[in-house]
Amino acid sequence: MLRISNYKKTYAEHPVLSIPALQLPGGIYWLKGENGAGKTTLLKSIAGMIPFEGEIVVDEINLRKSRMPYTKVVSFSEAEPVYPEFLTGRDLLQFYTQTKGRLSPLGERFKQEAGIDRYLEKKIGAYSSGMLKKLSLLLTLAGEPKWLLLDEPFVTLDQAAVELLKNTVQDCHRQGIAVLISSHQQLNLSIPVVEIEIRNQTIEHNFDAAITA
Repeated sequence: MLRISNYKKTYAEHPVLSIPALQLPGGIYWLKGENGAGKTTLLKSIAGMIPFEGEIVVDEINLRKSRMPYTKVVSFSEAEPVYPEFLTGRDLLQFYTQTKGRLSPLGERFKQEAGIDRYLEKKIGAYSSGMLKKLSLLLTLAGEPKWLLLDEPFVTLDQAAVELLKNTVQDCHRQGIAVLISSHQQLNLSIPVVEIEIRNQTIEHNFDAAITA
């Protein structure tokens, strides 16, 4: 369960988002909204990457009160991942697995089927945008995450990688891992997806499993 309460985010004293209360049980969620609506801001807030007012709790682990345990159960892949160019992909993978835990079987399969092993020894500065995206998605599968936050995960991926990612998301669902996806593209998954939308600086539309107060 992801619980958000009294959430507010401002930039230079200008309100950007306000969510009085939101509860998301496990499942697959499609976060929708126009460009600039605040989708990335919300994902980064849930990931603990930017400051905000309010409380965010995942499976009774409070982001503010228990940051280290929280970061072990929440994984985030950015729309345009940026890593130090002097590191290799293997350097990053080792850092994540040392911090969060070894790759899950899902992660090992994604790494193999996405062909990531072929360029793990290369420095990040030599990566294409598609290679960076695949690596970023792989890193979310380190340890035992309860929630995956994927910001525009299909951008820059070829069709084979898109299908692989969709299958991986569905496998996550079967294993009880919740996934929150921000995407301008249709998800077209074979399992139920709950749509939530940011409009007028708040979560205005929500269906089925999404509960607001």
